[in-house]
Amino acid sequence: IRDEYQAVLEILRNEIPKVEAAGLAGHTKITVRRGAGAYICGEESAMIESIEGKRGLPRHRPPYVAEVGIFDRPTLVNNVETLYWIPEIIAKGADWFASQGKNGAKGLRSYSVSGRVKNPGVVLTAAGSTVEELIEQCGGMADGHSFKGYLPGGASGGILPASMGDIPLDFGQLEKHGCFVGSHAVVILSDKDDMKDVARNLMRFFEDESCGQCTPCRAGTEKAVKLMSSDKWDKPLLDDLSQVMRDASICGLGQAASNPLASVIKFFPEDLK
Repeated sequence: IRDEYQAVLEILRNEIPKVEAAGLAGHTKITVRRGAGAYICGEESAMIESIEGKRGLPRHRPPYVAEVGIFDRPTLVNNVETLYWIPEIIAKGADWFASQGKNGAKGLRSYSVSGRVKNPGVVLTAAGSTVEELIEQCGGMADGHSFKGYLPGGASGGILPASMGDIPLDFGQLEKHGCFVGSHAVVILSDKDDMKDVARNLMRFFEDESCGQCTPCRAGTEKAVKLMSSDKWDKPLLDDLSQVMRDASICGLGQAASNPLASVIKFFPEDLK
């Protein structure tokens, strides 16, 4: 558990003894490990390193964690949302869960919607929903703001323009546009936001959160921030740098760090003038 999530930590401390007392955990031991909150530890092998008490650095593959994971044992790593839905699916059936989706997607998703909307928060709705539908469920755009673009999948998921707000937010739908839905963390941007500034701010975040293990990510994010801080972007140089980071970084952080800047160059050229 990330150390920032003190409320969740307290819930687990209260609930785990109840599970054990009810005899539901007799086959295993439930252990809670507190993490320092590093973004890189969202990567499964880095998280395992952190759980083992080491610095959170992504591992080279192979071997994969399913073969050699925590304490050198085969390890299954699941998203918490996956585990959350298991009791519902067992109780109501797989057909019920699959029928909840739309636009070819199946199931329900928890979309974290933040940014320029009236009522930001977590929206539980059909998988395959569009950002336009999410904005509507959040009460519409904040007063004085017009929909300009959005981050469909968190910091590294890229940035799409409002004109592409009807694309289903589900796996496999956004990759052809250089984006991805990832953890379903959606950030809404408005006409008050300069996309050049947004992309630069995201790159600063990646520079800060890079674990520093591999040069393409460590030096690449630092170089990108410097290039993106100039009044006029050197697009050919940024394109080359982005390609090197995508091809040579060890893990997804470095590989996807350039997605926002590539999105701005592709979809928001007016903000680069």
